[in-house]
Amino acid sequence: MARPENQIENLDEVIEKITSKVVEKLSQMGLGHTGAQIRQVIHESACTQDPEVCSGCGKCPTNKKYATDNIIQFGASRISTSPGFAAQVDTKLASMIDHTLLRADATRDELAKVCHEAKQYNFATVCVNAVNIPLVARLLQGSNVKPIAVVGFPLGAETSEAKAFEAKEAVRNGAREIDMVINAGALKSKDYATVFQDIKAVVEASKPYPVKVILETGGLEHDEKVIGCALSKTAGAAFVKTSTGFGKGGATVEDIALMRRIVGDDMQVKASGGVRTKEDAEAMVKAGANRIGASASVAIVTGKKTKAGNY
Repeated sequence: MARPENQIENLDEVIEKITSKVVEKLSQMGLGHTGAQIRQVIHESACTQDPEVCSGCGKCPTNKKYATDNIIQFGASRISTSPGFAAQVDTKLASMIDHTLLRADATRDELAKVCHEAKQYNFATVCVNAVNIPLVARLLQGSNVKPIAVVGFPLGAETSEAKAFEAKEAVRNGAREIDMVINAGALKSKDYATVFQDIKAVVEASKPYPVKVILETGGLEHDEKVIGCALSKTAGAAFVKTSTGFGKGGATVEDIALMRRIVGDDMQVKASGGVRTKEDAEAMVKAGANRIGASASVAIVTGKKTKAGNY
């Protein structure tokens, strides 16, 4: 049965009345926004569009973050955008990034910000010091982003027992990957049994979760890098990783290519330290990296310049 024409003509009037009632109810609840204020909030941003005209570019979540936050405040649990938003973020690269905040003086607010960014951009993980794992695990709960703890960081000079205990505690507190620093002194002394046992102890303590071995390649000779990779593989680690970000140098394309040749397809390789642009990250992936450790993660996936990283 066809709907009477006058009902269709009155539809806009009905919608306007409903909208007015909603705005009135929100004001009574103490949110304190009138209809005009809501429209102004939605337009306050870097957007250059006329407030009465929307081109459907889909960039509101980034160019209108303030407006997006206010929409969520009004009760939205999900926001839809056009393909224009997705085009701004390299989602494939984002899924390979360990979003990192390892400064000793990192605050709870900074940790919360990093977790929010990781969920917003769908980074693989958030990498923090073990002491911050309980907070980060809680903040990431319900998302696909995993918490990572670093162990023996940043020097790797602790005893194997201390590293194993730290790893076990981190896992108990919610860590789902462990990044440990190799015993560089033992490696340089050619005490390979100690290096092997050190890695093995952390691998066992971290089960069932994967362990990355940080070689600190900037301080190693060619043969030391090769042996470090071989020992990591033999001890059951899942990854070899270039750097802590606190030592000499950082990730290089040459080191990533070398590490990939040594471990083959049986292990993964993580480029970390000094990776600050999309071009840097893409070069590392091309050389053989499966994962990127970075504090400039947002800049990498959006191509936008940001302040210095979180290391």
